[in-house]
Amino acid sequence: QVQLVESGGGLVQAGGSLTLSCAASGRTFSNYAMGWFRQAPGKEREFVAAISRSGGNTYYDDSVKGRFTISRDNAKNTVYLQMNSLKPEDTAVYYCAANRVGYSGSARVYDYWGQGTQVTVSS
Repeated sequence: QVQLVESGGGLVQAGGSLTLSCAASGRTFSNYAMGWFRQAPGKEREFVAAISRSGGNTYYDDSVKGRFTISRDNAKNTVYLQMNSLKPEDTAVYYCAANRVGYSGSARVYDYWGQGTQVTVSS
């Protein structure tokens, strides 16, 4: 089992920045590719960003490319999502997820999920 706990969400004005963290425990963190997903009210959960086990490869949804950066620190068992130039449409609950298959934009390959952290961007 892998336990994931997100933190860092909050309320921010449009154009502002936030950094989300996801702390993992339970298994060897470096064995897992990690992803961030989000879900806005009334919408499906959608992919945001993913990172490979080593951190050498990343993948972003087009809607966040150039604004968000995913990174990881395997020594600290933590994955991060740096979010810049935030827009009201980025408002959602953000989830981190882990899988042993590889970095992917498909939620189906992720085995473990955190509880989520709310990000609200005001206009």
